[in-house]
Amino acid sequence: MDRTPAAAATAADFLDRALLEEAAKKSGLLWVRADGQEQSRPLWHAWHDGAVVVVGDGGEQPLHGLTAGAGATVTVRSKDKGGRLTGWTARVVEPAPRSEAWLGAVEELKGKRLNAPDTDTITDRWARECRVLRLEPAGAGPDLLTERPDAMPDESHAVAPMPTSATTRRPIPAGLPKLLFKRRKS
Repeated sequence: MDRTPAAAATAADFLDRALLEEAAKKSGLLWVRADGQEQSRPLWHAWHDGAVVVVGDGGEQPLHGLTAGAGATVTVRSKDKGGRLTGWTARVVEPAPRSEAWLGAVEELKGKRLNAPDTDTITDRWARECRVLRLEPAGAGPDLLTERPDAMPDESHAVAPMPTSATTRRPIPAGLPKLLFKRRKS
């Protein structure tokens, strides 16, 4: 068995690649922050041909700031615990609609799309209205993963919730129980 530093690095690279692929395959949701954006956004995805593939815009999930040729930071959560498992930088690639790469990605994504309103014609709609993107790992060797179970960042990455008009429940009016009980007696 070869115990040289080069062999150890190769084994570590293989394990990092395996972690990235298995985490992306098993997690139904990942967090993506496009270069230049401040916040990560959750995206459902599929793993196809060495990259994460996503579909969005045009009635599907919004792909905030993800553009072909740009970069992104991907964080994958653990399927069983829901916490951060690994992270990596990605290169965003947009295959041409109906190209071989696009069709392969769409076949994987169709199986992951839940409650589609148009299951029979979803491929045509995605070609017409949506964008299919590949998030290819940009690093190599020891730089493949930016986060791994034995090397997580110290900061929490917690972000303030997005503004919303939703409110928490307020106390019921004092007279309401009397009104409700009066109706039952009648």
